[in-house]
Amino acid sequence: MNQGLFINGQWTTGRSTGTREIINPFNREVIATVVEATRKDTQDAIAAARAAFDSGPWPRFAASERAALVRALGDAVEQHREELAHLESLDTGKTLEESRWDMDDIAGIFRYYADIVESDMADSAVQSPIKDSTSTIVREPVGVCGQISPWNYPLLQASWKMAPALAAGCTIIMKPSEITPLTTIRITELAQEVGFPPGVVNLVLGAGHPVGAELAESLDVDLISFTGGIETGRKIMQAASGNAKKIALELGGKNPHIVFADADIETAVDYALNAVFFHAGQICSAGARLLLESSIHDDFVSALRAKMERIVIGNGMVDGTQMGPLISEQHRDKVERAIKLGQEEGATVLTGGKRPDAKELENGFFVTPTLFTNCTSEMRIVQEEVFGPVITVERFETEEEAIILANDTTYGLSAGFWTTDTARQQRVSRALRFGTVWINDFNVYFVQAPWGGYKQSGIGRELGRAGLEEYLETKHVFQNLTPKSLNWFGG
Repeated sequence: MNQGLFINGQWTTGRSTGTREIINPFNREVIATVVEATRKDTQDAIAAARAAFDSGPWPRFAASERAALVRALGDAVEQHREELAHLESLDTGKTLEESRWDMDDIAGIFRYYADIVESDMADSAVQSPIKDSTSTIVREPVGVCGQISPWNYPLLQASWKMAPALAAGCTIIMKPSEITPLTTIRITELAQEVGFPPGVVNLVLGAGHPVGAELAESLDVDLISFTGGIETGRKIMQAASGNAKKIALELGGKNPHIVFADADIETAVDYALNAVFFHAGQICSAGARLLLESSIHDDFVSALRAKMERIVIGNGMVDGTQMGPLISEQHRDKVERAIKLGQEEGATVLTGGKRPDAKELENGFFVTPTLFTNCTSEMRIVQEEVFGPVITVERFETEEEAIILANDTTYGLSAGFWTTDTARQQRVSRALRFGTVWINDFNVYFVQAPWGGYKQSGIGRELGRAGLEEYLETKHVFQNLTPKSLNWFGG
């Protein structure tokens, strides 16, 4: 596998002698060493994408030609499923089975957008009020797109950006997280193999400064898509104002998970685990804020605790492991600070909240599954995104109180609730101010449905038809079929 940059159809080590070691978070072993791009390398990649869009063949391909290559890339992901899953788990620490699920989703995402542009990109006529004229709505690609992906789902999140952008006819510069670049490097190799023209797909590696900053600031980038933290998102918005480029931001969430007393409690307990502990809670949609109706609180917490204490943590590459490590030592420190803060605020750690005792795990970045009780909505542990294997529990008495508590957040990415009352299902789903609401389920997403948030969870949508629209501009073309002089001026 290449370990450099991909610019204008060529692999290169770039202008810098800087490199970065990529670490396996399970045992801190170095699994790769990759090139770090400079700001000038990033400018070279932008220039290649600009030329490919402005004068290259890609935006002028027929939709069916673009679709064929996008679909071929999805097929290549399926063909290399096991290799890609292995790389993803080495890079992130997540279980191999979770990475296999990701690869299946990724292959489907490329095929979905290939199908859309092949079948649903025709120009559309609109009725003109002007006699002897035509009026046509045309959908055209935005142009050059900078795409900054996070470390928790490196290739999955990259595919949410790559597939619609390429299908639309845009050219792209991808910047994966500097700590998890391996699968993005590999899919770039696959894109080269299936035959994307030079300059259409570009890859730069490195930190937010200088690489991400250059993408956001450049006047030659027409759109910036970013998934990550709110502080970085704000900086990108400011930088993007230089040329008023389009922005698409997914900035995380603090997602409420409500259980009413009439729910199927046994199933809801199981889903409370599923909502948080996949990938050690490093999920933007994790249902880490559990809201329980008071009458079921004690029994629910007891059952949840018992199951949490049986979660098998360890090497994600080993069968039987249910939860792997956190991504890095720095991130583990952040999670541990949040746990300490929760205790200082008066919340109770009922279980977990520490590093595991097992000697075979001592080199990994582990924190045991952590359950906080006696939580209130004003606590920072409740309001701020921990991004780790931590659940906070709050009580409520009424439906109205549950809704008020759930909406009491600066985020608005996702929420879920459990009830068998059909009227309540309608009321609560409409009252919750979140981009996705699940009823009697949690953390379900699929490519046909849009994904994104309200409030500080971001701007724009990924997935679904809306995910393609982010990468399209709308043009109105009007033609006068029988032009005649008005003789208004100078007659």
